Amino acid sequence: MTAPLHDTTAEAAPTAPPDPATTGSKVEGRSLKRIAWNRLKQDKVALAGGITVVVLVLVALFAPLIVSLLGHPPNEFHQDKLDPLTNLPQGAWGGVSGDYLFGVEPNKGRDVFSRIVYGARISLLVAFLAAVVAVALGTLFGIIAGYFGGWIDALISRVMDVLLSFPQLLFIISLVSVLPDDLLGLTGSSVRVAVLVLVIGFFGWPYVGRIVRGQTLSLREREYIEAARSLGGGRRHILFKELLPNLVAPILVYATLMIPTNILTEAALSFLGAGVRPPTASWGGMLRDALETYEHDPMFMVFPGATIFITVLAFNLFGDGLRDALDPKGTR
Repeated sequence: MTAPLHDTTAEAAPTAPPDPATTGSKVEGRSLKRIAWNRLKQDKVALAGGITVVVLVLVALFAPLIVSLLGHPPNEFHQDKLDPLTNLPQGAWGGVSGDYLFGVEPNKGRDVFSRIVYGARISLLVAFLAAVVAVALGTLFGIIAGYFGGWIDALISRVMDVLLSFPQLLFIISLVSVLPDDLLGLTGSSVRVAVLVLVIGFFGWPYVGRIVRGQTLSLREREYIEAARSLGGGRRHILFKELLPNLVAPILVYATLMIPTNILTEAALSFLGAGVRPPTASWGGMLRDALETYEHDPMFMVFPGATIFITVLAFNLFGDGLRDALDPKGTR
């Protein structure tokens, strides 16, 4: 008897993938935070920017320790390191040496490295606190305008338009020029820092407010908002329990991108003489002092300028990467 043309018993049946319910294995879910972190880890440029930001924050926090180990007090004069005829630093590259990593200031002989380290405290403090003020005000007014609409939305929107067209730098310069040395228990540079934080943050909240308002307009008609209303959820519950958690991602991204803008604003004001009072170290103030001697000692301008450039670039790279990581429509 001849064999059949097609022997079904000789073929192995295709194996189905194991069922987790029968094998006892667990299917691991991934939260939105983990998905965003995995996407951020793939962006090496953004990670490099984030690491740089963390290093800068640590430098600002531990400035006294770093200066005690690697430098000299920021306001200490070292006339012996200057040429007695020209008042310029002795040696090449602005007096760079093992004891003075970034050289010394012309005319005064102060340690440039120490002043840059302490200047990071002023720049980052003003930038972070001003961003907090702007985000708090912008989120509050933006979510109210977007949710309630009507005349409330129109009023808040017009206020934002007015503030966006206001000359911020001129206002700060004129305000600082009439400030007393003592104000509300603050003295010296503390008064200037407080004013810079409040004014920069106040004029920065309309940018956040516009973004939050636009996002709220698109979210307030979603199904989960209607479900919260049908279940008896009040306005406060909908605003801060339903809408606000879904606005965290764009708010966080914009805050990260706002910080470098605040750093540049503080540096510009210090450069114009409206920042912290001397002898408090600030990057913009160092650039202003370098104008007098940059033709003979360009390194005194290079170091603070490069520090501002690296800081702003790091925040921008990290902010761009964070935006891509939190974007659910992204492909990376």
